[in-house]
Amino acid sequence: MAGSRFGSFKAEKGDPAATAAQRRDPYDVLGVGRNATDQEIKSAFRRMALKYHPDKNGDDPVASDLFQEVTFSYNILSDPDKRRQYDTSGFEAIEGDSQELELDLSSLNTVNTVFAALFSKLGVPIKTTVSATVLEEALNGSVMVSQLQLGNSVHRKVEKQSAHFYSVDITEKEAKTGLVCRVKSTDKSKFKLLYFELEENGGLSLALQEDSVKTGKVTSAGMYFLGFPVYRFEQNNLAAAAKDPDSAFFKRLDSFQPCDINELKPGTHFFAVYGDNFFKSASYTIEVVCGESFPAEKEKLQSVEAKILTKRAELSKFETEYREVLAKFTDMTSRYTQEMQAIDQLLKERNEIHASYTINSPLKRSSSRGKAKSPSKWSKSEDDKNQRKEKKVKGQPTGECRADEDSTEKKTKERFPRKKWLNIPFKVDRRKPC
Repeated sequence: MAGSRFGSFKAEKGDPAATAAQRRDPYDVLGVGRNATDQEIKSAFRRMALKYHPDKNGDDPVASDLFQEVTFSYNILSDPDKRRQYDTSGFEAIEGDSQELELDLSSLNTVNTVFAALFSKLGVPIKTTVSATVLEEALNGSVMVSQLQLGNSVHRKVEKQSAHFYSVDITEKEAKTGLVCRVKSTDKSKFKLLYFELEENGGLSLALQEDSVKTGKVTSAGMYFLGFPVYRFEQNNLAAAAKDPDSAFFKRLDSFQPCDINELKPGTHFFAVYGDNFFKSASYTIEVVCGESFPAEKEKLQSVEAKILTKRAELSKFETEYREVLAKFTDMTSRYTQEMQAIDQLLKERNEIHASYTINSPLKRSSSRGKAKSPSKWSKSEDDKNQRKEKKVKGQPTGECRADEDSTEKKTKERFPRKKWLNIPFKVDRRKPC
C-alpha cells in the first residue's frame, strides 16, 4: 500500500546481493506462513500498516522504516507473479523490476502531490491506498454511516482522501439471490469502492477494495456477491507491459483471480466510497441492487467468466507456439535480408561482366570524340576569318571615293552631333536629305 514519502514509491537500487542480504523474509515481516491466502496477507498488511503508519508515529524513523518494509513485503506477496518468483529464487528474481508501491496521498505535502499528479498524467502508474486516518476512524467506530436502500441510487461528492460510509440491510432471501453494489462517475473521477466487516467492538475493518476503472465516458467499480465464484482483475504492472507488450498480452489474464468474498449473510453490511483524486473532490453515484431482479445477467456472467478461465489455459499453450513461430520468423526475416543482398551483388557483378565486352574503355571513347570535334571547330573558325578578309578586300573603295565618303561623314557628324547615353535620346528627321 502506501509509502510515507513520495520518493519511496520505488524500491532502492544498488548492489542486488548486498540489498537482498539486508532484507527480511516478506512472510516474516507480515507474520504469515508460506501457505497464507491472499485474504490473510491483506489482513496482516492492513494491521501492520496501521500500526507503523507515519500519521500515527510522527517523525519516528524506526516506524517509518518498518512501514516501508511492510509495504515492500506486501507488494511482493500480493502479486501472484512476484510471489512465485520470490518463492523460487528469492529477492534476486525480482530485483530487476522496480517495485511500484502504493501511496497514501493524505501523507504527502503539496509539492509531492503535484509531482505525483504530473507523473500520473504522463502515464506513469501511481498506485494509491486508503488514508490511514480513514481506516483508523472506521476501526474505532467513529465514522458517520448513512442508510442506503436496495434499488435506490445516491449521487454525492466526496472530498479527496475522505470517505462516505453506507449501510445496507438485507434479508435471508435477498442474501440467497445475491447482492451487487456499483459506483460510477460521469465526471471520470477517481475513487475506491470499499467493503467493511463489522468487528466485535463495533468498529469496521476493511475487507475488500475495488479501484475505479475508466470504461468509455465514465469511471466505475463494482462488487458482486452472487453466491458463486466471481472473478476480478488485480492491478497490472503497466511499466512492465510497456517494456514487453508480448509478455503483457500473454499475462493479461494471470491477474484474473477469484474474489475473497462471494456471498453475504443476512443482516447489515457496510460499504464506502473513497475520494481518490489528487486535488479535487470526486463526484459519484452509488446503488445497491438485489440479484433476484437480474437472473439472466447472473447466468451470462457465470458463463462468460468460465470462458475466460478456459481462454487463460489456452493462452498459456498458445504462448509456447507463438514463441516458436516468432523465433522462426525472426530467422526467416534475417535470411530474407541476406538473400536479397546476395542477389543484388550477383546481378551487379553480371552487369559489370557484360560491360567489359568492348575494345575501348569508356574514358578513351569520350576522349577520341573530343579530339575529333576539335579540328572541325578550328577549321570552321579559320574559314570564317578568311571569308571576312576576302569581302573586305573586294569592297575596299579607291582613294578618291574614300575621300568623298570621309567628307560626307564629317558633315553629317557636324550637323547631328553625337550625344552622351545619359542625355535624352535624339531623333533624326528622316525627311531631310543627308
